[in-house]
Amino acid sequence: QVQLVESGGGLVQAGGSLSLSCVASGSILSIKSMNWYQQAPGKQRELVAGIKLDGSTTYSHSAEGRFTISRDNAKNTVYLQMNSLKPEDTGVYYCNADVVKLVGTVWYGWGQGTQVTVSS
Repeated sequence: QVQLVESGGGLVQAGGSLSLSCVASGSILSIKSMNWYQQAPGKQRELVAGIKLDGSTTYSHSAEGRFTISRDNAKNTVYLQMNSLKPEDTGVYYCNADVVKLVGTVWYGWGQGTQVTVSS
């Protein structure tokens, strides 16, 4: 089995910064992509940023220029550095990953989420 565990959320004032981490563990051969999603109160989960095994990245329009996604393949970990935070960045941030397991099958799943609250 594969597990994703997020950490690093919290309460911050507008204009501040937070850094999120997500560690994948289990029977992992490789992780094709790792992504961060935001679920704002009363809204659907939306992609914030993603990073592939080759390091290529994608960002939402809102995150572009303020957030930076990175990964450490040796540690099966993805990071999200969030700067210049705005109240609309408030929500639960979920990590998800597209994993090739040691037995060769594919696993796609989510972490439990970490709360980010930005006060105005």
